[in-house]
Amino acid sequence: MGGARLGQLSDSHATALRSVWLPGREGVMSRGLRVWQASARLPGQGCGLGVVGVVLEEAVQDGGRGREGSVLGPILVRRADLPRGPWGASRGSKSGSPRGPLEPGVTCGPGESTDGTGAREDGAACGGAVSPSLSPQDMEKEQETLRAWKERVARELDRVVAFWLEHSHDQEQGGFFTCLGRDGRVYDDLKYVWLQGRQVWMYCRLYRQFERFRRPELLNAAKAGGEFLLRYAQVAPPAKKCAFVLTRDGRPVKVQRTIFSECFYTMAMNELWRVTGDARYQSEAMEMMDQIVSWVREDPSGLGRPQLPGAPASESMAVPMMLLNLVEQLGEADEELAGISAELGDWCAQRILQHVQRGGQAVLENVSEDGEELSGCLGRHQNPGHALEAGWFLLRYAIRRGDAKLRAHVIDKFLLLPFHSGWDPEHGGLFYFQDADGLCPTQLEWAMKLWWPHSEAMIAFLMGYSETGDPALLRIFYQVAEYTFRWFRDPEYGEWFGYLNRDGKVALTIKGGPFKGCFHVPRCLAMCEEMLNDLLSRLAPASALSARSPPAGSARPGAE
Repeated sequence: MGGARLGQLSDSHATALRSVWLPGREGVMSRGLRVWQASARLPGQGCGLGVVGVVLEEAVQDGGRGREGSVLGPILVRRADLPRGPWGASRGSKSGSPRGPLEPGVTCGPGESTDGTGAREDGAACGGAVSPSLSPQDMEKEQETLRAWKERVARELDRVVAFWLEHSHDQEQGGFFTCLGRDGRVYDDLKYVWLQGRQVWMYCRLYRQFERFRRPELLNAAKAGGEFLLRYAQVAPPAKKCAFVLTRDGRPVKVQRTIFSECFYTMAMNELWRVTGDARYQSEAMEMMDQIVSWVREDPSGLGRPQLPGAPASESMAVPMMLLNLVEQLGEADEELAGISAELGDWCAQRILQHVQRGGQAVLENVSEDGEELSGCLGRHQNPGHALEAGWFLLRYAIRRGDAKLRAHVIDKFLLLPFHSGWDPEHGGLFYFQDADGLCPTQLEWAMKLWWPHSEAMIAFLMGYSETGDPALLRIFYQVAEYTFRWFRDPEYGEWFGYLNRDGKVALTIKGGPFKGCFHVPRCLAMCEEMLNDLLSRLAPASALSARSPPAGSARPGAE
């Protein structure tokens, strides 16, 4: 293609001219590229690399409006990385969110997908996180960007953990305060079992996997939280049903007719066993897991939920999601247990996958028990953050099974689809709830931006990139991470705000409450730090090799 410009193309090539805003790595509200595209295919160009006459202009967004800048020149981009459909509408997207140009030197071979999943038609991976065709300069630049994000994420993880260590420990009664104001002051001493279990799990995970968190204060607090749960979480032992809310000294206040208190209890006990070796904790985890599976797959009556004649027989995606997460948790580094629970994992994955409805164009939060779409608001309800969280749960499952075809399907349906439909084209950020028919959702908070969907999106897209090497997924990670760090992070007191209005302004200044505790933010940061470390370790030897032996006849950056 060389130095072609739109003006030099024949009429047959210069078709479907349109401009597309592509977010830059510093975020949607800062720098980016404006692409003028003539979407014809040049003879001999494969793998969707047939977009011709592309001229890049540097642009700076200001209040949602871009200013034109200098022309940077032509490049090749994958057709998959540009919006699909008439006038840039991508599949499953009302906003037509673009995915940006191909990274320098990243190419696909014959038979490889152009759908942005990074998968070949035969199910094998396309490329990888390290592309041998990257020039040494481009690879070094990519390493610098990843390294900067790794350092930024690690610093933020330290600040977040410090916030909870300083403000949340109940030294008198055990367990944790989670109702914390912006500066960490306790505004309510009720203890939510979900959050008690999550914080025990988080502390143990950090202690086990990060050398710098292998500190007595973290382990001692986790053990105190675990003992609090053992003493008080179950409402009427030996029955396994756990409370949702306890008083500060452990008396039950409220019970939910769901499995989630019990799920986080199980996660906490299993992690405590891993770091302490105390068999009591693993025994508790396995007994509670057996009860949860029985409630879900055999007899739900123990949950106390009445079977009313008018209630639809529905299944929320949250239930198989949580079970699949528990299968992963209990089977980690335990081949025997992983083998025993394999059938349960398969069952969970299939139940999650049936939430992809409408010919693959929507992920619905609720479906019927036989996997069909429900009528009314319940059936049209969508939760982009939940779909993204389910996406990385399924990604881990597919990776463990070595199923590249499933991995590609998950990236397409549970990562790209909910992101492109759920990203707010006006203000950025993920909507909390949506209606599959585009009607106004009935939830008052539907247009708010919450901390946890953005945390799950960061994990999902970095994991997707780490496993496929698809640069489109890395660009979305950068986009989400920049938005998240800009709007949720509190540079003054630490930790993140949880609840923003649609335009990004803080709606609630609290740092913790009945649902937000020491979990989503540190889990996201810890997992991203680990993945970024892994990516950098894989890039380093490739970069050294490329510097020693550049490919023969390699084009200089920007030649195509």
